[in-house]
This record gives sequence, C-alpha cells and structure tokens, in this order.
Amino acid sequence: MKNYEPGMSFGEDAAKKYEDYKRGDEDEAVAFLEQAARGGPALELAIGAGRIGLPLAATGIRVDGIDFSPDMVAQLRAQPGGADLNVTIGDYADVAVPGKYRLIYIVFNTLHNLLTQDEQVRCFENVADHLTDDGVFVIEGSVPSRFYRLQNDQYVEAEAIGVDEVRLDVAQHDPVKQLLYENHVSLTSEGVRLNPIVTRHIWPSELDLMARIAGLRLKERWDGWERQPYTSTTEKLVSVYAR
Repeated sequence: MKNYEPGMSFGEDAAKKYEDYKRGDEDEAVAFLEQAARGGPALELAIGAGRIGLPLAATGIRVDGIDFSPDMVAQLRAQPGGADLNVTIGDYADVAVPGKYRLIYIVFNTLHNLLTQDEQVRCFENVADHLTDDGVFVIEGSVPSRFYRLQNDQYVEAEAIGVDEVRLDVAQHDPVKQLLYENHVSLTSEGVRLNPIVTRHIWPSELDLMARIAGLRLKERWDGWERQPYTSTTEKLVSVYAR
C-alpha cells in the first residue's frame, strides 16, 4: 500500500472509534488469560484502549502494557482504572520494559501488525527475555487459509449496513509477501472516512518455528478462548507457548 505507515491505523480518529466495535468474546478472553496468568504479573503487547487489559486488571492481576500509539493509550487513560496501569509507549516488538512476567499476551491479530518476519521473530525473542521460567506467551491470531481461497486475491465485504452508515472492508492479498492490504471504508451522510491497515499473516507452523528460535515451545493451541479443538476449519486460533 503506497505511502502506508502503521501509525495511520491507530491515530486519534481510530482510537476514538476503537471501543465502539466490541467483538463479543471479551469475557471469555479475560477468563482464559486470568487462568494463564496464575496470579500474574501480566504484560499486554499493544494494550491499546484497554479492551482486555482493563477487565483483566479488575480481577486483581497486575497488568502492564506497551503500545506505540499515544492516541490509543490516551483512550485507555480516560477509562475507569486506566490511569492505574503502567504503560510504556514504544514498539512492542522490542518489549522495552523492565522486569519479568508470568504472562505476556497479544490479542486480536495484533502480532500480524509487524510487517516482516524479522520483526515477528524479534518480538518472540524479546518476549522470551521477559518471561519468568514458568511463564507463558499467549497469542490470538488468524489462520490465513481463507486468503488463499480468494478469487484474484482481493475482496470487498460489507462489515456493517445501517441507516446512517455503511462500513466496507476493501482488501488485496499478496501471497508471496504474506501481506494483506486493507482499507476499512465508512460511508455516512457526513462523508467518507478511511482507515487503512496492512498485516502480515503467519501460518501456525511458522509461529511455532519463531517460538523455537526464541527458546519457546508450543504448549496449547485452541480454536478460540473457550478451548474449542483446533481443526482444519479453524480461522481464529489461540496459541500458548512456554519454555
């Protein structure tokens, strides 16, 4: 995507709208992560506006965060309890925080926002450096199978159709570079709003190899937060890595 910079996807406008689009599985995600933390502490990579970090902290676990978007963190700070979380502004591929954690996690395809294999491997390596000996790294991500079923490696999907707004997802897939170029288009009576994003998808086997490079091994893999079995039709998966 010409002239794209990752910061474009998580600026002020996107941050203000982010909490409007709940996924509906927040309670299940928090329950899974609370169990994985075993009392904590926990570190969320790309904590954003606190969709998961705030309710996890409300269970009594100490949750720290890292995020490269000051606008997203400002939305976090504005919410009840948001000022109490220790959040570092920076590139979560480098996990630029002191100390070690019993749980480090990254959710909602966010690992895919790192656009090269080197960045993704570096993220694994730095996570390993910040895990306690009994700690776990939990990743929620997508399985890219559906991209390879696309006709002409592109699509347009209606994300929402309302009386006063229509939202479209316009995308092209580059299978060689493993990149998905998207622009979420919002059409209203006030005009058009664009939210571009580029992601690099990762096959589960590639994830496991990245983990091995960092000295970690796959412990569990599920089709969702409720530990549904991982199968050939899974599109969203939760992977748990440990030493």
